[in-house]
Amino acid sequence: MTSQKLSKQHWFLILTLTLLTFVLGTSEFVIVGILTDISSSLHITNAQAGTLISAFALTFAIATPIVMALTSQFPKRKWILSLIIVFIGLNSLCIFASSYSVLLVLRMLTAIVTGVLISLAMVVATESMPPHKRGTAISFVFGGFTMANVIGVPIGTLLAEQFSWNATFMLTTSFGVIALITAFKMIPKNLSQTKSSVRDQFSLLGNPRILMAFFIPALGFGATYTVFTYLVPILKGMEIAAAAISIVLFAYGFISIFSNILAGKIAEKNAIGRLRFVFLIQAVVLTALFWSTDHFILGLINIGLMSLMSVLLTTSTQLYLIDLAEIYKPSATGLAASLMPVASNVGIAFGSAIGGLVYHQSHLLNITWVAGIVAVAASVLTAISYSLDQKRKTL
Repeated sequence: MTSQKLSKQHWFLILTLTLLTFVLGTSEFVIVGILTDISSSLHITNAQAGTLISAFALTFAIATPIVMALTSQFPKRKWILSLIIVFIGLNSLCIFASSYSVLLVLRMLTAIVTGVLISLAMVVATESMPPHKRGTAISFVFGGFTMANVIGVPIGTLLAEQFSWNATFMLTTSFGVIALITAFKMIPKNLSQTKSSVRDQFSLLGNPRILMAFFIPALGFGATYTVFTYLVPILKGMEIAAAAISIVLFAYGFISIFSNILAGKIAEKNAIGRLRFVFLIQAVVLTALFWSTDHFILGLINIGLMSLMSVLLTTSTQLYLIDLAEIYKPSATGLAASLMPVASNVGIAFGSAIGGLVYHQSHLLNITWVAGIVAVAASVLTAISYSLDQKRKTL
């Protein structure tokens, strides 16, 4: 695949990887929509149910680089197919989980599989495309997560409302089977295979410039998930009918499609320079929820703006990490391609955890202030990284 144009083979691969991230994203994000159903069924608090999200993300973040390093010599195609089969098995077991502890363990194991699969999808998308088309490919693959919010999460939420949260995991299991069939047919056999050690993995993170870049998406996603994790309780506080919540989540996901499109546009030129201001706007949008949710229409508009800002950072930071690795750690650019999904889940874990802490200790809407502060921190870090880039270019 060395052509400078995207062939049909390229597009089939992109769509296959996008389907895979859609399935993985649905499995990960749908917990937000069924949070209260799980807490009611398993007789736990909403805050405790929220740890299913933070534990998933934290496990994802810690385990992914380690497993990626230990399995780097595995043939990518066979490894991807094997992991999808394990994913199907774990989701099917979640259907029958009857206690919080069992569900928590299953979700943490699913997080490990999900983290490695997403990282492999990003690596395959990066190395299989013409250099100038990497942004397009990555934008589409990230679009799978957007479609998960548009289609997967609302359907999963609706199934929980009509039947039970267990039915939601029947859905994710079925999606996994579809992803397995498609991946078996479309993922090429001639993918690169390079062995790397755990030491190599963490030496990449040990580079100050890459470490700084790593925490940009971590803080960006952290700001969003401080609020998004508890979006359903916020919607119920706005007196939105339970049956309408799935519609709101669908609208949230639909709006994020445009966020994904804008993410590709931002990545085209001066991406990090632009992100400085994107995060400041995000801070205003998140903080405004403290007041706007007192008004039904204004609250829904504000939540829509939150969705529009949610993934603007994805394509830019994914490519930024790869480009920095090419400068500071050329032998580890493949590993760099896996850092964005890890960083995003560090942010999800951090955001959902700090949101849960604030929710448990004070008024629910105070999480909006915390989210705004985290977004400002992302802007500051981005500005520092951008300034260092400019100084390097002048040397």
